[in-house]
Amino acid sequence: MKVNVTVKANARKNEVILREDGALLVKVTAPPVEGKANKKMIEELAAYFRRPKSAISIVSGKTGKFKVVEIL
Repeated sequence: MKVNVTVKANARKNEVILREDGALLVKVTAPPVEGKANKKMIEELAAYFRRPKSAISIVSGKTGKFKVVEIL
């Protein structure tokens, strides 16, 4: 399953929000430096979908805030 994700780095708390358009907003406390925000986003999505971290991968948008994520 592929999901559109918007990542907000340097947020006050970590959370996953389902938006009205079906996309996800993932807020993470990690900074967008050296992949730290991406790593935390994968951890949050794994907890949200109750899947292992290895089942989640970034298909596109690795360096931007808009991403397409594949969940196996």
